[in-house]
Amino acid sequence: MSGEGTATVSRRVHDSLRRQILEGTLSPGDRIPSERVLAEEFGVNRHAVREALKGLQQAGLIRITHGGATRVLDWRDSGGLEVLLDLGGDPVDPPAEIVRSVLEMRASIGVDAARLCAGRASEAERDEVERLGERAAALVGAGDDDLLDQSFAEFWMAVVSGSGNIAYRLSLNSLLAAMLSFGEVANRIRPDDPKIITRLGSAIGAGDPDTAAEVAGHMLHADVKRAI
Repeated sequence: MSGEGTATVSRRVHDSLRRQILEGTLSPGDRIPSERVLAEEFGVNRHAVREALKGLQQAGLIRITHGGATRVLDWRDSGGLEVLLDLGGDPVDPPAEIVRSVLEMRASIGVDAARLCAGRASEAERDEVERLGERAAALVGAGDDDLLDQSFAEFWMAVVSGSGNIAYRLSLNSLLAAMLSFGEVANRIRPDDPKIITRLGSAIGAGDPDTAAEVAGHMLHADVKRAI
């Protein structure tokens, strides 16, 4: 492990074990090898292994019992949005179930947030959403994918902010952080239809909750199909 810092080697152990857990290679109830065995297997020191296991426990993927076995948990029951955040930084696409679930949750939140924003936000907030939508739409096909991604994210953050639902805002933070790790999936769902972005912004700007929800539904549910 020459040249690698503790954080780097710890992340390597963490990512390998996490992937085995999420893909089912390590099943709920399975015993995680001891720190000594893992240190030998990965060629790292035990401190790095300990940090990796601590991160997995914080994400709800394992239970560490001091003096006893460390065992795999059913992350579907024990995990929270921390599991999504835990995916950040992984250069390998996560399991398809995770991708689909994240995008379906994004769609559910997005549709309701658009409806609430159109009916609840102030006129100034709705005007800002419409302006951000027009800016994002103008970047579709312009050749600057990074700027488009940033602009589209700012548009949706304004929509969710205008919904007045703090739980939606916090959830969107987690979803966006997770989606940054989705690699090629993120490219497949990049906006390619400027008209639907403009329509959504216009519906919110006009204070039309039903149309806003309908357009948001078309946009976001289409992304689920494109990603899988």
